[in-house]
Amino acid sequence: MALIRRVGGLLVAAVAVLAAVACGASPPASSSGTPAAVREVKDATGTLIKVPTDPRRVVTLTQEDLDAVLALGVTPVGITNGQGIGTPPAYLAGKVQGIPVVGNLLQPVIDKVVEVRPDLILAGDLQDQQLLDQLRKITPATVVTMAPTDDWKLSFMGIGNALNRLDAARKVMTAYDARVAEAKGRIKPAEVSIVRWNPQGPSWMERRQFAAFVATDLGLTRPAAQDKDGTAHSMPLSLEALSDIDGEWLFVSTLTADGQKTLDEVKGTAAFKELKAVRSGHVVSVDGSVWSTRGAPLAAGIVLDDLVKALSGG
Repeated sequence: MALIRRVGGLLVAAVAVLAAVACGASPPASSSGTPAAVREVKDATGTLIKVPTDPRRVVTLTQEDLDAVLALGVTPVGITNGQGIGTPPAYLAGKVQGIPVVGNLLQPVIDKVVEVRPDLILAGDLQDQQLLDQLRKITPATVVTMAPTDDWKLSFMGIGNALNRLDAARKVMTAYDARVAEAKGRIKPAEVSIVRWNPQGPSWMERRQFAAFVATDLGLTRPAAQDKDGTAHSMPLSLEALSDIDGEWLFVSTLTADGQKTLDEVKGTAAFKELKAVRSGHVVSVDGSVWSTRGAPLAAGIVLDDLVKALSGG
């Protein structure tokens, strides 16, 4: 199914596009056996989806969905592992202990999803129509929460609407904006390089990738080689192209043990030691499960804290 591109007025668009309307379809049964109230929302593909007015058993298929529901005070009944790892995202581990894991990122195990009896599935940017059809046989309330080109704020507001918690979502975003405003008063303008080290080499994050978007909110700039529009990351670079990751500050993360091993080996090379961020002592190791993937308000708060700590000198 083709995804609908949305531009401009992101938060306003999220509320408008995902606005709920009355639904006259037969509602699912509640735990008491009486029909549960439902409403209708448009998901990120423009599809009208019937969802519970008061969802009680939410399953999340991505890290950004999980982060968002936790930020909104909802405890899911099923989650997936983080990107490239066999466990939930490290920064959320303390909040999800005991919650069943129903598969890997965007790769749910259907039998495990069935076991947790969801009444709402938040499916991130899942584009596999066959898998979506399978999930919608478990519950028709399976919502694609973001398009690949969406930023985290737009996705978060859509999730807030799917949960019927738009007011709470607005309050979370107001609190985030206040934190950004406070942080701007504590840091000086700087050029920041945001990099994930893979076993094959480093990749820098594009301008609208999650952590890069937070840095932009703070008014920070990117090195010229990284000042590219997009929501993902570059291909891994060779040692000969390490200058592309240089900047006044270098925020570097890994996701796997192999990536960390490669980074440790590169740190001993002349090419790495010649980077101006290295020579200035401006290299900051950060959590890859936050900085180099997608996230929502909880992860955004961690990125803000990391940037302020480094750039304010405390």
